[in-house]
Amino acid sequence: MYTRRDTLLMMAAAAAAPRMAQASSQTLQRQIPGTNESLAALGLGTWQVLDVPASGADYDAATAATRQFLQAGGKLIDSSPMYGRAEERVGDILAGIGPSPSVFLATKIWTHGLEAGRNQLADSHRRLRAKVLDLVQVHNLQDLGVHLATLRAAKVAGTVRYIGVTHYVASAHEELERVIRREHPDFLQINYSLAEPEAGDRLLPIARELGVAVLINRPFTKGAMIDRAVGHPLPPVAAELGCRSAAQLFIKWVLGDTAVTVVLTGTRHPRHAAENLEGASGAMPDQAQRTAIQRWFASL
Repeated sequence: MYTRRDTLLMMAAAAAAPRMAQASSQTLQRQIPGTNESLAALGLGTWQVLDVPASGADYDAATAATRQFLQAGGKLIDSSPMYGRAEERVGDILAGIGPSPSVFLATKIWTHGLEAGRNQLADSHRRLRAKVLDLVQVHNLQDLGVHLATLRAAKVAGTVRYIGVTHYVASAHEELERVIRREHPDFLQINYSLAEPEAGDRLLPIARELGVAVLINRPFTKGAMIDRAVGHPLPPVAAELGCRSAAQLFIKWVLGDTAVTVVLTGTRHPRHAAENLEGASGAMPDQAQRTAIQRWFASL
């Protein structure tokens, strides 16, 4: 028997399908610097949204959103041992969906000590059901030197393809700059949005200069930006860019910086997954349009 919530979620998934298919043909692709590998510029984050039980309405919704994300051309799924049950749910969902050559699995090491880091990496392989992980990042620079050595050994062994470092607050940007100049990781993951634009001042230009791919977290500052825009009409620039929502404008503003490789948005709602992918499709804003979006947001 389906509950009312189950029925509504399935209806949302069906309604989202045509929009997801349309986004698939237009989704912006960006290359990983130093390689010919391209990624859809909108990735799926899993913090909180995939920390769900292994069955029930939330699991079914997460499965529907993930399936349509992949069918529409989405590729990168980002998780972490820090995110509760998220890694395991990603593995379960992908196993249920079936093999998908488009998946780019990213996760993190988030612990202290050599042995603990190695064990956590092994657990991530097991939970995600992947012999090879596409990207493993040192989460919030925790025990950085120790874990970078582990990841470099895994890269040589062929069980990890790319290595990265992450953080989520502007106060860490100075240290991140030193790290990427010294360590030359393949990827940097950092917060960047209209509400938290600091990475655009130094980190993004340095990443571009050094050939480091960039993942963006907190593009909506945990939803606070969406809440701030509720009830306000979209600016004229939204029509110019084909945006139907504030979320799409926020995504396009971030992608307007060409140093950004992928923007991570987390959802287990199929309609939101469709809307986010549309935001990474079509025209991207030039500098004048980015400024117009900034001014609109500042006026809210």
